[in-house]
Amino acid sequence: MLYIASDHAGFQLKKYLVRYLEKQLKTKVADLGATTYNPDDDFTDFAVDLAQKVVKNQANRGIIICGSGQGSCIVSNKIAGVRAMLGYSIESAEKGRREDDATVLCLAGRVLSDEHAAAIVKRFLETEFDGLERRVRRLAKIAELEK
Repeated sequence: MLYIASDHAGFQLKKYLVRYLEKQLKTKVADLGATTYNPDDDFTDFAVDLAQKVVKNQANRGIIICGSGQGSCIVSNKIAGVRAMLGYSIESAEKGRREDDATVLCLAGRVLSDEHAAAIVKRFLETEFDGLERRVRRLAKIAELEK
């Protein structure tokens, strides 16, 4: 399952990405909110909810959008088993998936254009973890820290 969520700062970009995912990429997506624009909402609430859903199944992925992407990334990584990455470029999305098996993509709603964000999302979703031994070893060390 692909989950998507945002706070107020990512609300417009999330709406754009949901349409892009469904229409252009023919991808089913579960929108976890915000469902209305509320300037007083907190990215932490949406990030925790999304991260907890992503971690329930190894095949799940998530996209969380806040103003800079950084706050949502910090919060998401507090949930054991989640590997959240900041998607600031197409190349970062590819490397985050291929090398670190990232499961959550964090985007900056106040920085990225709709088109750039869509390209980052596309690369994140189409890239597979390469499974090299050294990378598996590193992920195991991260998992140990979460215990």
